[in-house]
Amino acid sequence: MPIPQLNVYRHDRGSRSLLTLAGEIDFDTAPLVRESLEKCLSGGIRTIDVDLTTLTFCDCSGLNAFLHASQQTATAGGSLQLHYPPPLVARLVDLTGSGFLLLGLPFGCLSASLRGGLVPTAPAPPELLAPLTPALSGGVL
Repeated sequence: MPIPQLNVYRHDRGSRSLLTLAGEIDFDTAPLVRESLEKCLSGGIRTIDVDLTTLTFCDCSGLNAFLHASQQTATAGGSLQLHYPPPLVARLVDLTGSGFLLLGLPFGCLSASLRGGLVPTAPAPPELLAPLTPALSGGVL
């Protein structure tokens, strides 16, 4: 069985950061997500955009990491938003009713969008889009 792996790419601009997650988030790689998001906050970042375009899997451990980070970011006076969630993540967010926390959507909006086959999320700000360089990467040994 292949070893799940997650790579995190980070691009900062002032007090805003774009994190791109590539690979799988599960019980073994969720701590890397938490660590990456905590490093943003400890570095003075208050607006965190998380690009999930290249995410191939996410279980409840990943969702929990996002919810925890969202709470920490809000406590610090900032915001965290997920962008381009794959259908699996959109479904997890919808089932838990956390779209208003993670996707910036009005409560209940995601369910209707999923039925139509669309997941409405805003793109990451263009000023943050840049070539990706690894910030952290991990796997299970």
